[in-house]
Amino acid sequence: MRLEGGCYCGEVRYVAEGDPMMQAQCHCRECQYISGGAPNTFIAMPAAGFSYITGQPRQFTRKDLERAVTREFCAECGTHLVTKVPGLPAAVLKVGTLDEPEQFKPQMAIYTCDMQEFHAIPAGMATFEKLPGR
Repeated sequence: MRLEGGCYCGEVRYVAEGDPMMQAQCHCRECQYISGGAPNTFIAMPAAGFSYITGQPRQFTRKDLERAVTREFCAECGTHLVTKVPGLPAAVLKVGTLDEPEQFKPQMAIYTCDMQEFHAIPAGMATFEKLPGR
């Protein structure tokens, strides 16, 4: 699979190639902050197949959390593009930044322990209070 995308203003663009590792919606409280309250929809792609082709993002990592993720975003428009998780060789792409978001085929909802009443999960989708297998 080849995915291309970028930020709202067009300053930062990326390409990701490979087999998706996970396609999901995340309901964790941290993702709610980043999304403005909704679950965060993403496709995790192999890190080896990911690169920025235009511009470079800014990064943010919380210093007060153990195993904090690094969030990459456009310094110009603020669009959150990618999350990098310590120890996971993946680029976690935000579906809203894809040129063709219809390529997203959600498989599961994760971190439903933090789910809000106004969040929706499609009927029949697998759900996990944390991550699968944990």
